[in-house]
Amino acid sequence: MFEIDHIIRNALQEDIGLGDVTTLATVEAQTQSRAELVAKEDFILSGIDVCGRVFSLLDAGIAFEKLKEDGQAVRRGEVLAWLRGSAAVLLQGERVALNLLQRMSGIATQTSLFVKAVAGTKATIVDTRKTTPGLRVLEKYSVRMGGGRNHRTSLYDGVLIKENHVAAAGGIETAVRRARERVPHTLRIEVETRNLDEVKEALAAGADILLLDNMSLSELRESVALIAGRALCEASGGVNLETVRDIAETGVDLISVGALTHSSRAVDISMLFQ
Repeated sequence: MFEIDHIIRNALQEDIGLGDVTTLATVEAQTQSRAELVAKEDFILSGIDVCGRVFSLLDAGIAFEKLKEDGQAVRRGEVLAWLRGSAAVLLQGERVALNLLQRMSGIATQTSLFVKAVAGTKATIVDTRKTTPGLRVLEKYSVRMGGGRNHRTSLYDGVLIKENHVAAAGGIETAVRRARERVPHTLRIEVETRNLDEVKEALAAGADILLLDNMSLSELRESVALIAGRALCEASGGVNLETVRDIAETGVDLISVGALTHSSRAVDISMLFQ
């Protein structure tokens, strides 16, 4: 909760700054209002509690009654939540609350589309670290609400040896060996590979997961056959809603999709005073 509160407080400070001059100039301090959050399109909901937290941090007296839960499919026109309390506080928190709710729900909705596209295959849709700076915890939560799973959260909780690590270390074998010697046994070691020769090298080095980067469908199939269950296979690069099903059908275990967090469109939600 501390991390989420920190995100919200920073966003409120950015938006309100020294004060909401429009509200101060037009709304009497004692005015009480009731408002509703309304879906303006169909989507998967994520962030309803974060939205409510925005208002409670501004004023603990704001009543927030959610009518939908995160992960639920929402239809256009449905009411997501009711709010009651100081009109000034509702106006001051409106933009931050909606920005977070709309972005989080957009990510959940986009993730759901990818998950549905690979249904019936063994592939799992996962995210990446290509997140909005400062919002990673909320964006990765939203991926889960859309039915996807999280890749490593940050640099500290997983070993992913990429081409620049390999270049700096002097080769795949050296990089994997050093990682084995220096990280806890509880961490899996993943290696990015770009061709079959690198797949063979990473397998020989004892990698736990092979990231098959920007490979063609035929290369993916060959790699999966070569790995033969000795390591997990993750496909990455060139993944979109048109290609993801074909990629899944090559037999990979995981498909990482940066677009879940870096390119999802915010959904349309309004806060309307009653």
